Amino acid sequence: MTATVGVSSTHPKTMPADHAEIPVWNSENWFYEDFEVGHKIRSLRRTISEGESQQFNALVLDMHPYVSDQIFAETEGLFGKRLVAGAFVFSAGLGLVATNCVNAFSYGYDKLRFIKPTFIGDTIYTIRTNLDKQPKYAELGLIRSSYEVFKGEGELVLYCEHIQTVRYKNGRPAGAPPLKA
Repeated sequence: MTATVGVSSTHPKTMPADHAEIPVWNSENWFYEDFEVGHKIRSLRRTISEGESQQFNALVLDMHPYVSDQIFAETEGLFGKRLVAGAFVFSAGLGLVATNCVNAFSYGYDKLRFIKPTFIGDTIYTIRTNLDKQPKYAELGLIRSSYEVFKGEGELVLYCEHIQTVRYKNGRPAGAPPLKA
C-alpha cells in the first residue's frame, strides 16, 4: 500500500498545532484504490491470559462450562481443559491486525469458522490477506480480506472473511460496472 499513513487524522484543530503535526499511530488514510489484492500483513503474537478470558466471558455473559468451569473442563469436557470463547478468539484475532483506516467501514463477515480449539495460555497471531475488491456504491467500493488466526507455531484456529466499504479517492472509478441496487 502506497498511501501516506495518518494524513487524514493528523491535523485536528482541537489540539496544539505542534501536536497536530505528529502522525497518528495506526490511523491510515488508505482509499479503495490503495488496497492491493494479494497484499498480506502479519500481526505480533499475543498470549491469551486467564484474566482476560474470564473478563470477556463476564462481559458477554458467556458462562458455558467449557469456558468457565475448570472442574467440568478437566473431568467431563472433550478437551481436558478450559477453552477460550470463540467470540474472544475472533475479537482478539481481528484486533491484532485491525487498523484505524479513516476511509473504511465494516460491511460484515463471511465464512467464520472455528477450526481448532484455543485454550487459556495459548499464543495467537493473525495473517490478513486482501482477497478481492469491487466497486459497489457511488462513493464506496468493497474490499474482501481473509483473517487467519493461528496459535503456537502455525496451527490454524480460526478463519473468516471481512468485507469493508472503502471510500474512493476521486469518486467512482472510470469503467466501473453500473451501480448495484
